[in-house]
Amino acid sequence: MISLANVYHVVTTTVPLYVTMILAYVSLKWFKIFTQEQCSGINKFVAKFSIPLLSFQVISSNNLYKMSLKLMYADFIQKILAFVLLTAIVKISGKGGLKWIITGFSLSTLPNTLILGIPLLKAMYKDEAVVLLAQIVFLQSMIWYNLLLFLYEFDAAKNILSAPPSQSTGGESETSTSETELKREEDGEQVETKRKMKIFPILVTVGKKLIRNPNTFASLIGIIWSSIHFRWGLHMPQVVNHSIELLANGGLGMAMFSLGLFMASQSSIIACGARNTMVAIGLKVVVGPALMALASIVIGLRNTLFKVAVVQAALPQGIVPFVFAKEYNVHPSILSTAILLGMLIALPVELAFYFLLAL
Repeated sequence: MISLANVYHVVTTTVPLYVTMILAYVSLKWFKIFTQEQCSGINKFVAKFSIPLLSFQVISSNNLYKMSLKLMYADFIQKILAFVLLTAIVKISGKGGLKWIITGFSLSTLPNTLILGIPLLKAMYKDEAVVLLAQIVFLQSMIWYNLLLFLYEFDAAKNILSAPPSQSTGGESETSTSETELKREEDGEQVETKRKMKIFPILVTVGKKLIRNPNTFASLIGIIWSSIHFRWGLHMPQVVNHSIELLANGGLGMAMFSLGLFMASQSSIIACGARNTMVAIGLKVVVGPALMALASIVIGLRNTLFKVAVVQAALPQGIVPFVFAKEYNVHPSILSTAILLGMLIALPVELAFYFLLAL
């Protein structure tokens, strides 16, 4: 059974995160303390420094050689089940296409593990949860975000291939028959060239974007250093270690502050309509955890490992998928609504799962 002391510990750990977020929201929404340029600068600092260093600290401080393979298998199975389920729904309904599969995949399988998940689940399941969530953070950064980028690029390339060739109006008396046929031949050649596009150019584009993403480097370097440190017992120079700790320790607060600024910059918390909002929240707090629970049962997760896997799946929507959705203009309003509303209901939802799994 969960005692009142446990609940109090969870609340006292997570409420400061919301205080930081609300402070940022009030500063921008009511008092206009920050300009849009200043908000952009804060967000860029968080994206380029705070989050990557926080990722590095979490991943590098956990023993690579004690990673739970069962948790990793369950995570993979959840993603596969989600993709198959969403594909089936789109095929049966005949609506949505790849764009809705991508959006549904983001909502149901890519939660905000790093910023909100680690402090929240640490309060619930102690340090064991941090070790487990570090694996989820690594898989997100190195595999799932890359796959998401690939799907967005593939969808963009698919749209280019399906674009119809330009047609002549036929009403221009000056255009001769030969000129018209020449134009059609050129259009046909352009379409044929587009159809010859393969997967390799998409992979190159994804690779270039990943190279420019500091979080990719932070996660990769973090797993490399973890393997070195826990294998041979090597330690970083104190000056390097303290520098990273100084920036990383402030990273969580800066990330929550940035989320508050993002919430204040939106015209409405619900920006995609009531129906899409219900679908988004359903995918986030019902479908995602249910698929993770199913995957965990299949793999054989038990006790704390099972609880952490399910509870983290119910966390609010991750920020990175929203950044991608905004860049490719694929349902950004749905993901922004999932982030904003998800942050507001995160604590009661997580406590509900916490109590449910403790029965």
